[in-house]
Amino acid sequence: MLVKITSAAVLGLEAYQIDVEVDSSRGLPGQSIVGLPDAAIRESRDRVRSAIENSGFESPPGYFTINLAPADTKKEGPLYDLPIALAILMVSEQIGREKLNGQVILGELSLDGGVRAVNGVLAICQSLSRRVKQVLVPRQNADEAALIQDVEVIPIDSLRQAADFLSGKIEIEPHRVDVQALLGHLPEHLLDLADVKGQGHVKRALEVAAAGGHNLLLVGSPGSGKTMLARRLAGILPPLTLTEALEVTRLYSVAGLLSGKGSLLNQRPFRSPHHTTSDIGIVGGGRIPRPGEVSLAHRGVLFLDEFPEFDRAVLEVLRQPLEDGKVTISRAQAALTYPARFMLLAAMNPCPCGRLYDKERSCVCSPSQVQRYWRKLSEPLLDRIDIQLEVARLSTEEVASLPVGEPSALIRQRVIKARQVQSERFRDTPTFANAFMTPKQIRQFCGLDKEAEKMIKSAIVHLKLSARAYDKILKLARTIADLEGSNLITSAHVAEATQYRTLDRKGR
Repeated sequence: MLVKITSAAVLGLEAYQIDVEVDSSRGLPGQSIVGLPDAAIRESRDRVRSAIENSGFESPPGYFTINLAPADTKKEGPLYDLPIALAILMVSEQIGREKLNGQVILGELSLDGGVRAVNGVLAICQSLSRRVKQVLVPRQNADEAALIQDVEVIPIDSLRQAADFLSGKIEIEPHRVDVQALLGHLPEHLLDLADVKGQGHVKRALEVAAAGGHNLLLVGSPGSGKTMLARRLAGILPPLTLTEALEVTRLYSVAGLLSGKGSLLNQRPFRSPHHTTSDIGIVGGGRIPRPGEVSLAHRGVLFLDEFPEFDRAVLEVLRQPLEDGKVTISRAQAALTYPARFMLLAAMNPCPCGRLYDKERSCVCSPSQVQRYWRKLSEPLLDRIDIQLEVARLSTEEVASLPVGEPSALIRQRVIKARQVQSERFRDTPTFANAFMTPKQIRQFCGLDKEAEKMIKSAIVHLKLSARAYDKILKLARTIADLEGSNLITSAHVAEATQYRTLDRKGR
């Protein structure tokens, strides 16, 4: 007797159908699983047997052959436990299959017959929504699966409940969520820029960066507030659109990081890996390629504190994602592409001792030490960072006397307004912010008045700007103009944009 149950597998961000076929035959009791299963699937034999017995069923006699088709594709993870157990129960005629009608069934089994959450459920529902109209998923994954409105989601708590449902003994109400309500809720723990005294020019740079999606590098002495300012960028970023939220949530679901974060990630990611992170940890990879930090920061911020302390090879692999907005990881088994359209936010000291720009303490580094320190950062990488800014350390008197700054909520409103202008501007293109404009779009949308054109030509000559740096200034000027509600880029906008290229002015 043969039973076939539909399940699914995830490869990268896509999913494809897997048929779980179970056949019984006479012989000594046992099971064999074929179809390129990994260790987690092979170990399911013991989990399934215990789950069947502890759910009130009998461990069926005979030999069971379990095939995961297509047989030439590698399968991994424990998500096939539930369909395997159900198929064995149907083959042994312990349960009926009145409602078995091509549903996708997913779930890991505990020894007591409970169903545990699995990774990649959102990717599976999104990829298979045109072919499958119903999915049986662990209750912990139900909110995530229900984000796809075209699929009927049946939440499952246990093997016994799934068996009774497919046998027609019980009815389970399909699970639904209000996606718009989830999208509109904002977390309350975001840090406020009002906590930071002074540093008005840095706060303005953060506002410009958030409004246009620009990369930002903060250079300053220890205690100048670089990290404090950087961590408050998340509080002024515009909210995710529904499309963006689904993209980000799908990535976190595949990476197994969605647990405890809710069904829909409604806040832009803010990733802050340690400087000992490897290049695979940053870009992604492994035997079965997984998304790295650049992909987990998609539509959000990748914050690299102590920028030069990262291995140079790690920093150099950032260049392509910064340019292309995606990462392609090639392995013998597969070549997978993950999105990586993020804002790079970096902070660093100006020299090894950190006192080079300090007015109160003298630097003890030699010129050669400072040069070696900066040499860890290649010019092509620095060229891809739109805003490069010095952060001066405040004196004790300034810290005590300066008033409380503008709250993040007000800055965020200006950022949202500027992003709305850009959304309208790029409505028929994949571009969503000024920082990601193509050369053609720069020519189309970055019109300069005569004074601004004269000023930027002068900057090219005096600062010896590269073609990429020239484009960065134009993009920055466009964002500054958007914040002011101006269609035309003026000399004031170009002047402010040029001031954000500190390293170019210093000849780094």
